[in-house]
Amino acid sequence: MSAPKAVLSLVTLGVGDLARSIAFYERLGFRRRAVSAEGVGFFEAGAVTLAVYPAAELAKDAELVVGRATTAVSLAWNCASPDEVDAALALAAEAGAVIRRRGHKTSWGGYIGYFTDPDGHLWEIAHNPGFPLDGEGRLTVPD
Repeated sequence: MSAPKAVLSLVTLGVGDLARSIAFYERLGFRRRAVSAEGVGFFEAGAVTLAVYPAAELAKDAELVVGRATTAVSLAWNCASPDEVDAALALAAEAGAVIRRRGHKTSWGGYIGYFTDPDGHLWEIAHNPGFPLDGEGRLTVPD
């Protein structure tokens, strides 16, 4: 038997208020899927699925202590241009996000900004001219 292919297929965020988080991600424009699934929200997010799930339940599933972070993580939303970055940040703010850093040029030639969702999850909104998006919005990372 060969080893399974390593593929990121689902990202689950532990949240404090499930209904609030579902509404937030819907306002951002993520399409909710499996709406009949109780106690969790699933969203189309390009090549992966984004899920929001009560933090206490997520910790229980993993046998972890609630609120005890083991690492820092950011999620990234890549855009086709700096203008799209600014538009995405504006949309996030309108949806209830806290803008942590407005869009700005980077030393590597890109353009990025940051927001946190209602549970404090950090999102980077980025335009990287060296990593173009394909026709479906997926990041193309060169060899």
